[in-house]
Amino acid sequence: MNNPFVDLIIRIKNGYGARKDSIEVKYCELNLSILEVLKHNKYIHDFKLEGMGPRKRILVKLSYISGEPIVKGIKLASRSGRRIYTKVKDLKQVLGGLGMAVLSTPKGVVTDKQARKMKIGGEVLFIIW
Repeated sequence: MNNPFVDLIIRIKNGYGARKDSIEVKYCELNLSILEVLKHNKYIHDFKLEGMGPRKRILVKLSYISGEPIVKGIKLASRSGRRIYTKVKDLKQVLGGLGMAVLSTPKGVVTDKQARKMKIGGEVLFIIW
């Protein structure tokens, strides 16, 4: 797969849809950075590395409140054939601040709020609410 983060996002979306406790995704640095952002913003409960060498995987523990998924929706922005880049002045709030956009910037993977605070733009990977 060209974009490992696309697989991560689809697995998270499907995992919540199927009410799974956890999911497994392929290891890569981008996935780790995205999962750090999601964990910090409480969209997932936790994650940990498993395996060694080329068989490294990431086990992601999903979060629920009273049996309802924390994540109500995820929408991919950038894909292999269509990259979405934005300047800091063009960043808009997701659902009036109830959701967030995740961006890949020169300073790493950050949320739209962090990007506005640091005054940097980048590639919009996905939005989550």
